[in-house]
Amino acid sequence: MSQIKFYKHDDIPMEMHKVKIVQQLHLLPVDQRLEKIKKATFNTFKLHNGDIFMDMLTDSGVNAMSDEMLAGMMKPDDAYAGSESFYRMRAKLREIFGMKYCLPAHQGRACENILSERFVKPGNVVIMNYHFTTAKAHITRRGGRVEELVKDEGLEAVSDLPFKGDIDLEKLEACIEKEGVDNIAFMRLEAGTNLIGGQPVSLQNFKDACAIARKHGIVSVLDASLLQDNLFFNKTREEACKDMSVREITHEIADQFDIIYFSARKFGFARGGAIMIRDRKMFHSMEDLVPMFEGFLTYGGMSVREMEAMTVGFDESMEMDVISQGPQFIKYCVDQLDAYGVPMIKPGGGLGAHVDASRFVDHIPQEEYPAGALVAAFYICGGIRGMERGTLSEERNPDGSEHFASMELVRLALPRRVFTLSQVEYVIDRTKWLYDHRDMIGGLRFTHEPATLRFFTGKLEPTSDWPEKLAAAYKADFGEDQ
Repeated sequence: MSQIKFYKHDDIPMEMHKVKIVQQLHLLPVDQRLEKIKKATFNTFKLHNGDIFMDMLTDSGVNAMSDEMLAGMMKPDDAYAGSESFYRMRAKLREIFGMKYCLPAHQGRACENILSERFVKPGNVVIMNYHFTTAKAHITRRGGRVEELVKDEGLEAVSDLPFKGDIDLEKLEACIEKEGVDNIAFMRLEAGTNLIGGQPVSLQNFKDACAIARKHGIVSVLDASLLQDNLFFNKTREEACKDMSVREITHEIADQFDIIYFSARKFGFARGGAIMIRDRKMFHSMEDLVPMFEGFLTYGGMSVREMEAMTVGFDESMEMDVISQGPQFIKYCVDQLDAYGVPMIKPGGGLGAHVDASRFVDHIPQEEYPAGALVAAFYICGGIRGMERGTLSEERNPDGSEHFASMELVRLALPRRVFTLSQVEYVIDRTKWLYDHRDMIGGLRFTHEPATLRFFTGKLEPTSDWPEKLAAAYKADFGEDQ
């Protein structure tokens, strides 16, 4: 069962767990929030967690663990080499994905580093349905470039397409012909396209794209970090998957690929990562990179306690009652805000509810980072920390000009088993207030701009005194202590 039906009112998402441990939250008064965002140089990554009421920055490493996961952390084998914790984790991954070889790493971007070191040479192309920030950064650092071939509908804010993360097969064939097989490092598909609203990929698209890659002798790679959400959508939106179990769908997807990697900060609900490899020769070509960059081959930079928790978490990620929680709460949030007229990415995807900042604050030019400005406004008006997923998250072109993002989004992540429905209602309420006062929000500009992954550590300032005016309007409506 993945949806509880109600008798007296419309269906609402139901928590399929009970709460045993809680963490106290504090809502700072609006004037203090204004000072905190100024001190953080209008970069929400620089905020202290104690200053945040609703942390919706990400679901990476902040999902709630189950009692069984916590229990698993009590039986680790902390041997430097040959840890039984690793072998238990590897056995579970073999069971789920059907791939024999496993390289551990401390998280997803570490896997991306290893893959880029192994496959990418200067001038190479990596084909993707859509890029992720760290995946692209590792490739460009090696002198490669990314070709994004997602279907055109994937970049439409509102669409009826159930799988907006699908790669365009005609574009894929054309890209291979244009670039030449020898210049293509690998094809990477992301199961749940992070930067365009967590939109899923269909099983059929995985099959078709990998068949094309196999025909041309191109290595196929799956980023399975958001796989649990993708599996929910495969099961509920794809006719061919409706009578399949979650494990059967997972096996069918995995069978298409040469390599699968993931961040267990998302898939598995813990903190770690791994690369699963089908071919022995390919495995041996990468194994020396783990001791070089991560740690020994049986821990890969991870805590053995985390490996034990992950092993349990992988099993839980194969249960519909677990993987349904995120998508159902996201859908509720998206539908409620859409009913209020707030511009959202539709249909709701995985990871979080995505606000379309390009329509929310359409008066802010892209060079003033509308999604970044809206993220700052969310914190001022509610203590909510979201994440900018737009031009601020891009890197400049080689000539120094701004590389404008295809979409300007604010992600309101919903970490699994963390927030209650009343907390989601609070976010909906404050988003509606902010939308009604959207004309008050202005832009941002850099005062310190790192060359790579600037959204993590960059410093910004507002282009006017709009934060003070927005805080004053909020205080007039809600009082000083809200």
